[in-house]
Amino acid sequence: MKLLVIEDEVKLAEYIRRGLQEEGYVVDLAHNGIDGLHLAMESDYDLIVLDGMLPGIDGLGLLAALRQSKRTPVVMLTARVKVEDRVRGLQSGADDYLVKPFAFSELAARIQALLRRTKGPSEPEPVRLLQVHDLELDLIGRKATRCGQKLQLTVQEFGLLSLLMRHEGQVLSRTEIAAQVWDMNFDSNTNVIDAAVRRLRSKVDEPFHRPLIHTVRGMGYVLEARDE
Repeated sequence: MKLLVIEDEVKLAEYIRRGLQEEGYVVDLAHNGIDGLHLAMESDYDLIVLDGMLPGIDGLGLLAALRQSKRTPVVMLTARVKVEDRVRGLQSGADDYLVKPFAFSELAARIQALLRRTKGPSEPEPVRLLQVHDLELDLIGRKATRCGQKLQLTVQEFGLLSLLMRHEGQVLSRTEIAAQVWDMNFDSNTNVIDAAVRRLRSKVDEPFHRPLIHTVRGMGYVLEARDE
């Protein structure tokens, strides 16, 4: 599915785009209201993530113009926390409303829920099970097993393993891992990523004969089943 993110904070916009791409969406970006409205009107998007405070045309102005001819689902993002601000956004045509700062997981869940409501039950089901060699990750049941043995993972370890398995065979940098698994303001220059991968290895790899998580010197980490 194709989404449009209209957000003037460049770092936040890139963070949202990377996260949504990880979820399998095709994502276009606009950093001001004028460009955002042009893209929204000229292209067909399945959903728009719209910041409330934008240069050029603000979020409510853009939404009003969009609603004159299009019913594209819109999730509004805003730093305004008052109830009347949320009511105003919804009354202006937004389909959902999320206050900054927010967890990416909540944004992703709201997008999925809104797409389910607007697209109906014919859309394909999301991925439920990831498998690499003898390692399995049940995304719905939140369970990890290897060689049939249950792995006891923390919430953070589960998220890290999920990211690595979704990108089987693809090297992920520490910055990418930090942005996807930790909060957006996480300082990726610390050794937190290395320590987290070390703990994950102690559960996923060390008890078993064949390692799956590999270090790529100077680049990051990759999960894959290599030839012995």
